Amino acid sequence: MPQEIDFLIIHCGMLEPARILIRPMTTPFMKIAKLHVVCGCMSSGKSSELARLLRRAAYAKIPVYAFKPGTDTRDGAAVRSRDGHTHEARAIGRAFEALAIVPLNGPGLVGFDEAQFFDDSLVATAEDLLRRGYEVVCAGLDTDFRGEPFGPMAQLLARADDVNKLTAVCVRCGDRQATRSQRLINGEPAPYDAPTVLVGGEECYEARCRSCHEEPDLVHCAVFSCKEKPRDDYGV
Repeated sequence: MPQEIDFLIIHCGMLEPARILIRPMTTPFMKIAKLHVVCGCMSSGKSSELARLLRRAAYAKIPVYAFKPGTDTRDGAAVRSRDGHTHEARAIGRAFEALAIVPLNGPGLVGFDEAQFFDDSLVATAEDLLRRGYEVVCAGLDTDFRGEPFGPMAQLLARADDVNKLTAVCVRCGDRQATRSQRLINGEPAPYDAPTVLVGGEECYEARCRSCHEEPDLVHCAVFSCKEKPRDDYGV
């Protein structure tokens, strides 16, 4: 906080009272605290963007801490994207475990990959890290295969200072605005009551646009591609 200091100055051989306002010095790190959420469907580049942000912070000499859920054992102790970008990460069972690993006070950048797989304590953990002066980046699927909010992502998005929603290419029609993740079992859309958490890659999920995404409770209805939409009651 700025402080006012009273002192005396010599003016024309006489002492006169004066007052100045002293503002504390700031550094680029002092106002770094913010919550940044990177979200999107499968194959949209979420982990690649997180790895890029981590590398850039490290290059700027900012302390970096990266975490991933212990349930995701695909890539070992690393944030790894499909295009080959990686960054060292620590696997933890519960999100709040990060608080015992990250120093008490910032500055720094704390990244959480596959945030949708973390428990709900990720929200409180992120808020605690923000109060400590850290920038927090959470990357993950915003919706599950049903098209519903996935894990703690909805709460994180509501609290975010900055949101980067990425899209992919629809594997059905080639649309570049795919925002849904289609869960497949033996090549067919998963039923609604299938397990929500299944860690896998292209063999389990497909990126699809809204029109090509087959909602689990509608898989037995007629499915139209985004180029052959049905006419509604108004003839549109």
